Amino acid sequence: MNGASAGAVAGAGGEGPLVYQAWKGSNVFFLQGRFIFGPDARSLFVTMFLIIAPVSIFCAFVAKELMDRFSYGLGLPVMVAAVLFTAYDLSLLLLTSGRDPGIIPRNSHPPEPEGFDGNAEVGANQTPPLRLPRVKDVVVNGITVKTKYCDTCMLYRPPRCSHCSICNNCVERFDHHCPWVGQCIGLRNYRFFYMFVFSTTLLCLYVFGFCWVLIVKIRNAEQITIWKAMAKSPASIALIVYTFIAVWFVGGLSVFHLYLMSTNQTTYENFRYRYDQRANPYNRGVVENIKEIFFTPIPPSKNNFRARVPQEQGLRPRSTNGFMSPNMGRAVGDIEMGRKPVAWDEPRMAAEIGDLGAGLSNLLEDKDGRFRSASPDLSRDALAVGGLEEQGSSVLNPGRTSWGVEAGR
Repeated sequence: MNGASAGAVAGAGGEGPLVYQAWKGSNVFFLQGRFIFGPDARSLFVTMFLIIAPVSIFCAFVAKELMDRFSYGLGLPVMVAAVLFTAYDLSLLLLTSGRDPGIIPRNSHPPEPEGFDGNAEVGANQTPPLRLPRVKDVVVNGITVKTKYCDTCMLYRPPRCSHCSICNNCVERFDHHCPWVGQCIGLRNYRFFYMFVFSTTLLCLYVFGFCWVLIVKIRNAEQITIWKAMAKSPASIALIVYTFIAVWFVGGLSVFHLYLMSTNQTTYENFRYRYDQRANPYNRGVVENIKEIFFTPIPPSKNNFRARVPQEQGLRPRSTNGFMSPNMGRAVGDIEMGRKPVAWDEPRMAAEIGDLGAGLSNLLEDKDGRFRSASPDLSRDALAVGGLEEQGSSVLNPGRTSWGVEAGR
């Protein structure tokens, strides 16, 4: 069995790579595809530090001070509650950043235009290229919504779907890409994202409040002014300032997303479409909108990252029957992908191809169909071109050497 046939058998009978190993997006996987993160997953360590560090200071200096100075056992429950609340907050962070946000699998070929008959003969030897429409109209609750074609994923994005330029994936109900959690926020993790932001707000308020409790108790116990009591607990002052600043960010974000949920918008739609100036086809009322986020089952992932890649995707690519991308032949650039447009310069490409053909023709000699060359490397290149002109004759013909002279003469 030769190497080619052995490779074919291995490709046909051997096991292919797993989906997460051949993933075309920019995601990072952990534990053999069980967790999927964005390419900026390292920001998770910063976010975790910003949560764990102040809580650790709170437990070591504030809750412990409440436990030591006051005998009725206030400090221990406060410390335990802070630790449990922090663990709950971090688990929501992991559920937000480590799961599939709603990625739509890519197509291996462009979709066929509707109504196209692949068996119909258009010409003698050619099939004219058919340009796919850039957008399609879809009716949602009586309102027409435009869906766009994604050149990267080779599919028409469903309504509310968008392509994330950071993760390089089309995500269902795309809200935004959050750098603090290192993941896209979409259909399958938006609920956990809001719960994480809201619980972080509550944690900030919790630490902020009990820091003031300690200061007040010090003032009452020693009969001093509030300023002197604050000077006796510098950790409380530092945490009060920190949580006061942080609560404006996470608290404001909680309020903003509460508004988005009540009106059934995404962050992307709010900044792009301005539903306050046009009809929102997804708004079903405040109660139904909230129920849609928190009380509906989360759809299963459309990607099995631990499955084997189907071998036919790499072995037998499907013909596109002359179909063209909506951007083919135009200035190619995806705004959401952040790519610079590159024009297709047909005259320049034709000139370069003509120069290449002229250079190769200099290597050919019409007499006896033989080649002349100053070096074996050039003759091999010329022989490859000559083989094409000799109506399919093999380059590796045993009757000829690599110099183009018939063997045995």
